[in-house]
Amino acid sequence: MTRTLGRLILKLFGWRVVGQVPSAPKYVLCSAPHTSNWDFLFCVATYWSVGVELHWVGKDSLFRGPLGWFMRATGGIPVDRSQANGMVRALADAFGARERLVVAMSTEGTRAKRDIWKSGFYHVARTANVPVVLGSLDYAKREAVLGPALDPSGDVRGFMDQIRAFYADKAGRHPEKFGRIYLKEEGEP
Repeated sequence: MTRTLGRLILKLFGWRVVGQVPSAPKYVLCSAPHTSNWDFLFCVATYWSVGVELHWVGKDSLFRGPLGWFMRATGGIPVDRSQANGMVRALADAFGARERLVVAMSTEGTRAKRDIWKSGFYHVARTANVPVVLGSLDYAKREAVLGPALDPSGDVRGFMDQIRAFYADKAGRHPEKFGRIYLKEEGEP
């Protein structure tokens, strides 16, 4: 039923899926740019439409109140951003405990413009020894793009150069809110 619903949502809004579903049973989905609340709907609909169970990481306040059940039902994993609470280790352990797991992580951590990306997606993938799959919602073309799987091998700058090349022509709903594709772990540019 979710596959049909995902396809219906994308069709109603004029979106199409481009690329192939990764063959890896476990990966971190690098989800960028994240500039609008609509990103959630189209990301979930994309994965539903291709038959992949998607989990996603969001601030814990999204899981409070009457919509908390919906956030969990759509695969949400709450994260308390106010303290360093071992999110990387907890997500890596979740990958270790399951045969299949796909976790979407917003590299910017917010819809507002950030100077640089948050590196949680990289550290989770590296700690869990799973690939990072690049994904994008390109609003200019109305394409949900499933990109390549990358190995977070430890060469941070080389890894990020591949990511910069992939996202160079992708446009979020609000392109002016898409920050520089850069991790502090790369050192000075």
